[in-house]
Amino acid sequence: MRPFSLRWLDLTLPDPDVNIRLDEDLLQEGAGVFRVWESPQACVVLGQSCRAERDVHLAECSERGVPVIRRCSGGGAVLIGPGCLNYTLVLRFEWNPEWRRVQAAMRWVMDGMRSALGVPELKIEGLCDLAVRGFKVSGNAQRRTTDTFLHHGTLLYNFDTRRVTQLLKEPARQPAYRAGRAHSEFLGNLPLGLEELKLRLARAWC
Repeated sequence: MRPFSLRWLDLTLPDPDVNIRLDEDLLQEGAGVFRVWESPQACVVLGQSCRAERDVHLAECSERGVPVIRRCSGGGAVLIGPGCLNYTLVLRFEWNPEWRRVQAAMRWVMDGMRSALGVPELKIEGLCDLAVRGFKVSGNAQRRTTDTFLHHGTLLYNFDTRRVTQLLKEPARQPAYRAGRAHSEFLGNLPLGLEELKLRLARAWC
């Protein structure tokens, strides 16, 4: 692996869709960056191949004024908003050719995130979840270009998980550790406040 450095970017824009587009712009720029942001309003974000009518309670979202937008990466539908810190990591393949293999890159980032957060009971579950005592606190996905990949994820720290059940349908594909639990029984929060969470990420990655 070649030495590299990442720029720390703590930047939240007013509109959820603009925040998602900024992540895509950072991917196209291809510069090493670690960004954190937190949507000021609740918002459903669909993975690239998600179908809104299959994965989302659209009528409920419309009634509550919750926008439904789409990101460029894979993975399932997620609900973000206050209490959910989003992070974006942009890395170049020239720094480590092993990252061209999706599973190798995913595992490298997930190991780094677990180490950075420093929560004793935090474990990697499945390919790209972080969980505390079996409760999912972070979901992750990637998008790749020829030279660069974007890894982004959620970090729940003070999130009302009951709203997820109200706005998202149960996914057809579920990791084994979920054990059939509903969203509200499956999701949890990290035992860290927002400023401590940012501090640990900045120290570890930048």
